[in-house]
Amino acid sequence: MNLRQAGGKILERLANPGSFELTEALFLRLLGLIYLTAFASFWPQMVGLVGSHGIQPANQVMPAMRSELGARIFFYLPTLFWIGISDSALVWFCVLGCAAALFLVIGFFPRSAAATCFVLYLSLVSVGQPFTAFQWDALLLEAGFLALFAGAPWLIWAYRFLLFRLMFESGAVKLLSHDPNWPNLHALRFHFMTQPLPNPIAYYVYRAPTWMLDAMTAVTLVIELIAPFLLFGPRRVRQIGVALLMFLQVLILLTGNYAFFNLLALALCLWGLDDSTFVPLASILRKRVHPITNRIRRPLANTSLALLIAIGAIELIGMFNRTFETPARGLIRLIAPFQIVNTYGLFAVMTTTRPEIVIEGSNDRATWKEYSFRYKPGELHRGLPLVAPYQPRLDWQMWFAALGTYQENTWVAGLMYRLLLGDAGVIRLLEAPPFTKPPHYIRALLYDYQFTTPADRAKTGAVWQRQLRGTWFGPVSLNGQ
Repeated sequence: MNLRQAGGKILERLANPGSFELTEALFLRLLGLIYLTAFASFWPQMVGLVGSHGIQPANQVMPAMRSELGARIFFYLPTLFWIGISDSALVWFCVLGCAAALFLVIGFFPRSAAATCFVLYLSLVSVGQPFTAFQWDALLLEAGFLALFAGAPWLIWAYRFLLFRLMFESGAVKLLSHDPNWPNLHALRFHFMTQPLPNPIAYYVYRAPTWMLDAMTAVTLVIELIAPFLLFGPRRVRQIGVALLMFLQVLILLTGNYAFFNLLALALCLWGLDDSTFVPLASILRKRVHPITNRIRRPLANTSLALLIAIGAIELIGMFNRTFETPARGLIRLIAPFQIVNTYGLFAVMTTTRPEIVIEGSNDRATWKEYSFRYKPGELHRGLPLVAPYQPRLDWQMWFAALGTYQENTWVAGLMYRLLLGDAGVIRLLEAPPFTKPPHYIRALLYDYQFTTPADRAKTGAVWQRQLRGTWFGPVSLNGQ
């Protein structure tokens, strides 16, 4: 058989609707790109967030945890930083993560690269709290852990069930929350303004007719609750389900800044397709993972995947029946810190107003100057950002803090303290401060923000208008006076 005939045989095999070699190869490369985005996003932020002079220094919290829990600590906080943590270590973990992600992109030792990415990312997420408690961090860890089983026959079902849970649970929590804005279809009347980081398109979609916004809400619920079931149907039915899920993710991507979440969800959708879809990419994806054929490793990999699917199913049942108990609960609690099986569901309760925290400094408690964050709403005339897949984690966390009290977000005290000290790592997370030297006093005010109308924006240039609610925290100073 000559080379041309051999190539034709390979393409014929890959064109088989039952083959998923190209699907797997393409997904792993996209997973590598998403890991690369995630590690690169961490790189400029980790020192300011949890470094030794950061908002929530991990090296101050970890020794107390170790002394209290002893050897059990790894199962409560799984991270390689137990070996040693420093600012340079935080940066190097991001650098090594980027390198491992590039190996995954080019298909160089993909299982080893995927394992390295998972361990490094889990290590960063574990010490990065509260700035890493986002659902896309959990989703990347779960999807990344499954990649360790590349080449296993049952991997296709594990990824499809992950996609099913992600989308169906996202729809189910909206109804299970009993928030009236979902069943009455009013949720998107608020969402585009009240979401954490609105983008330029969101400003105009927010002004769409209410009937259109309500129709979009209905479409969202229908897709999230029905399309996931199509993933388990015949080939044509699966393709319809994938098209609907991708359509929804593209709409969300266009109207919001959700880090790498939409890209990862779109990549997961590929598991609803087969190799016949990707035959034109066969030459690019020629480096594929060798199937697991070892008589011991193959059944072990399939058994592990079946167990993960079963745990995911138990978690799904638990959403609908809070009293549901099973002997597997102990195992679920044991693996929970590793985030290899999670529950999902964004915006279960729709926020209908937009509170924003504005931090101000002063030297005399009479004249106050405002600190500006890089991306979150603050200055009324600044345009809306297009920042995804990068995630400014402090800006995101400030959105959550504004929905609660200072007592519920004690990490804000660390932010205030570092601003009063003028620590460079934290200052770099914000725009240039309004002081040449750190101020003597600092406080946080709470405002209600609203979009201006397009007509007012054309006249004044202002994107936002705001009304003061009151003082959220402070004033405070380093000497307590």
